Amino acid sequence: MRFSSDIQDLVSRREKGKSLEAPFYNAPEILKLDVEAIFNQHWIFVAVEPELPEPGDCITVEVGRASILLLRGDDMEIRAFHNVCRHRGAKLIDERATTIGNIVCRYHGWTYNEDGDLILAEHMGAGFDKSCHGLKAVHIRSIAGLIFICLADEAPKDIDEMARVMTPYIAPHDIANCKVAFTSDLIEEGNWKLTMENNRECYHCEANHPQLTVPLSEFGFGFSPDEMDERRSEDVKKYTNAVENDHKRWESCGLPSAEEDHLSDVTGFRTMRLPLMWEGESQTLDTKVASKKLLGKFTDPKLGGLSFWTHPNSWHHFMSDHIVTFSVLPLSADRTLVRTTWLVHKDAIEGEDYNLDNLTQVWKMTNQQDADLVRLAQLGSEQPSYEPGPYSSFTEPHVEAFCDWYIARMKQHLAKGKSGAATK
Repeated sequence: MRFSSDIQDLVSRREKGKSLEAPFYNAPEILKLDVEAIFNQHWIFVAVEPELPEPGDCITVEVGRASILLLRGDDMEIRAFHNVCRHRGAKLIDERATTIGNIVCRYHGWTYNEDGDLILAEHMGAGFDKSCHGLKAVHIRSIAGLIFICLADEAPKDIDEMARVMTPYIAPHDIANCKVAFTSDLIEEGNWKLTMENNRECYHCEANHPQLTVPLSEFGFGFSPDEMDERRSEDVKKYTNAVENDHKRWESCGLPSAEEDHLSDVTGFRTMRLPLMWEGESQTLDTKVASKKLLGKFTDPKLGGLSFWTHPNSWHHFMSDHIVTFSVLPLSADRTLVRTTWLVHKDAIEGEDYNLDNLTQVWKMTNQQDADLVRLAQLGSEQPSYEPGPYSSFTEPHVEAFCDWYIARMKQHLAKGKSGAATK
């Protein structure tokens, strides 16, 4: 595929330490390239295993124009396929979530088993070879219960490194023995990169997130040490002491807590277990656990919040009592789906062990506040006076890391396209 010189110029001239030029946020042709170069080539987070608890459970995920179905088989393994019948291309599963036996196309009855093999195709004649018409498989990988897929022919192999690093962090929270308490789909009126950039910093938190900054300290995401007054300097000191002391305690209990930063990898990620404020138990307004039923083998509710960020489309928070996952999927140049899922212990009973409003309140409100900010950022990027502005090296280094990763991936993709065009 050949690319316009305008897009290649935009990518090549991006200035480090500054936001992207306006077309990256509002040009449909760049959104199309984002889907092709980023979402169709890299590992993206799409679901959690408790969304498919039993054999036959099936969910669908829309990635750009591609519809993908995930199916839990009788062997309890989860497989992923393109959601397209191999007969005349009808969409196989039209629901977001359902339970099925075999995969049956309602159009002409072509039927596939859990491995995607075509097992029934009537009226095709004795010479028809069903083995040539199985469903097209999609790369799938579960990391301690978080499901990632890759639509590329060859998936990036460094997901092995992410799995190696992250499994000890995530596994104690025992996703396999959780259930989905609630899922929220929020459409933000902004480009997917603005959604991700907003998530990668807490510069905006104190002024915009009164609920989130009850359990979470803004200092966990960077600060300028030479601009602290006496009160805030004392707050920073308390927080840094809490990080040091809590990390020692958690590590002694077998919970990895130290920061791991791999944001420049092809499958980029970062993690760290952060202290929580006040009661220090959970991301709730009273900072106490939202669910009495703790996860895994936990007996101590004060385990902070394990944060896990991945390029290009997710972030996650793991507490002693519940988990919150976030998946970002582009819908258009100026519309983005943010799917949030809350998990609790599979035996926790709503109304007895947890109150749903209390469980979801902080992040429901935070998500809407973020959506409002992303909308304003999108509107600003469309103004004729917009130009890239400088990132704070103290509070926005991870925004720069995301944009740097994005530009590197785009350069790589454009180079491949240019090389391919030259050899034709």
